[in-house]
Amino acid sequence: MTNSSIGLVHDYLLVMRGAERTFAEIASCWPDAPIYTLLYDEAGTDRCFEGREIHASFLQRLRVRQRGFRRFLPFFPRAVEHLPVGSCDLVVSSSSAFAHGVRAAAGAVHVCYCHSPFRYAWHERERALAEARRPMRPQLRRTLDQIRSWDLAASRAVTHYIANSDLTRIRMERYWGREAGAVIHPPVEVDRFAVGEPEDFLLIVTELVAHKRVDLALDAARRAGCRVKVVGVGPERQRLARRYDGRGAEFLGRVSDGGLEDLYARARALVVPNVEEFGIAAVEAQAAGRPVLAADGGGARETVIDGSTGILVPSGSVDALAEAMSQTDFDRFSPERIRANAARFSTEVFRARFLAEMTRLAGNSGMRA
Repeated sequence: MTNSSIGLVHDYLLVMRGAERTFAEIASCWPDAPIYTLLYDEAGTDRCFEGREIHASFLQRLRVRQRGFRRFLPFFPRAVEHLPVGSCDLVVSSSSAFAHGVRAAAGAVHVCYCHSPFRYAWHERERALAEARRPMRPQLRRTLDQIRSWDLAASRAVTHYIANSDLTRIRMERYWGREAGAVIHPPVEVDRFAVGEPEDFLLIVTELVAHKRVDLALDAARRAGCRVKVVGVGPERQRLARRYDGRGAEFLGRVSDGGLEDLYARARALVVPNVEEFGIAAVEAQAAGRPVLAADGGGARETVIDGSTGILVPSGSVDALAEAMSQTDFDRFSPERIRANAARFSTEVFRARFLAEMTRLAGNSGMRA
């Protein structure tokens, strides 16, 4: 099996966040393999895939970008099914929504690295409906019901799954009745980060969408009298800025890689208020030697050692977050111990585990990096 018979698939390549960075590492294992995706923005992805053979879906003609892609939700299942992977003997998909629904040829092996079952069809369905305008809710409910049925059928056509965390593994079993061959945590470029001198602010690094619960963290910080810097963009930014900006919170928008490295090094701690499937930001902060204050659940239980590299508090509790912010001496944590914990999630560890699992699932052919 040569590289030309391997196809790599990701939901959409519009920005570079955790899932896209993971996919970039997967794609680097087969540098000559074509990439298939629903939507592609070369500039938005920092030209990380420049020079690669990229096949986008028919939706690409609409010139959709990150800001507006969600309104095309009903069209994504059909679009991903029409991605031309029929000549591939091995399909490797990276999916948090639709990529696992690509139609591989009969007899082909399809291995999916799953970041999460599509949240708005499953565990975040009611939240999505609540956030929609009331007149739009009946249509959205029908759309999500249709996508859920499609998603379940798509999961049955995948040959093998790999989960990015134990929480994702549990959700795959609960929603799809599918087991993951292994849990392999996403790669983090831990060597990018260095220990600095902490200053008097907490840091939040996330996409600003409702399910990330940034408002919960900012309410807690206000009660605790803590300053917070927020890195990220998204549909919630304007609402959050109106409510919190200048009242102990500073919204920095999207920052450069170098700017983020500097912020991690100078923060008292990173705050992760939502239960994440994995949570790359929590590992990045630890790579900079800084502790993490996180909701006790999901990926934080796998990446943060409570009391040693951070603090875990009950999920959804403003009181618990505020108490931890005001009562914890974050400087008591050892930066060296924290960095050592982060090293478990390096790109080198990911690549070795991922390729070993691919060899186990798909055989030796085509596994050469």
